[in-house]
Amino acid sequence: MAADPASLPLAPTPFRSPVQFLAFGFGSGLSPRAPGTAGTLCAIPLFLLMSEWSLFWYSALVLAAAAAGVWICERASQQLRVHDHPGIVWDEFVGYWITMWALPADWLWVLAGFLVFRIFDIAKPWPIGLLDKKVQGGFGIMIDDIVAGVMACATLHSALWLTTVR
Repeated sequence: MAADPASLPLAPTPFRSPVQFLAFGFGSGLSPRAPGTAGTLCAIPLFLLMSEWSLFWYSALVLAAAAAGVWICERASQQLRVHDHPGIVWDEFVGYWITMWALPADWLWVLAGFLVFRIFDIAKPWPIGLLDKKVQGGFGIMIDDIVAGVMACATLHSALWLTTVR
């Protein structure tokens, strides 16, 4: 019995679909190797631009990007007929920006944020792995990276506190 063509996954078209363009992190999710890592790397220059803003406006943008990400990721998944396509990296953008919340924007912290976030995102310790497996839709695509970002942020703020305590 042949599969219904209407249920087969479709190839990504991020340069023809604005939703996929955002979901695929401006094309960074098209990387043939480690698209999540490529997406996180692409989030760094945007973080550096946003790091000049007040904490209020930075936080507001990250919250808006997370909320919009639920819709963006859901819609891209529907267009591709695949839940959480590996090329969807908007969640990595938001996760990295959460990681870097209220941290210094110097190269050491930018690199540490990248590494710690990727470790949490790849290793998926509890509850990240549970959320990744159990929660569906756009919210499911976003929530594991949001929690990874929160855990990475807490880890880095602990490190920052330890390095400044005298």
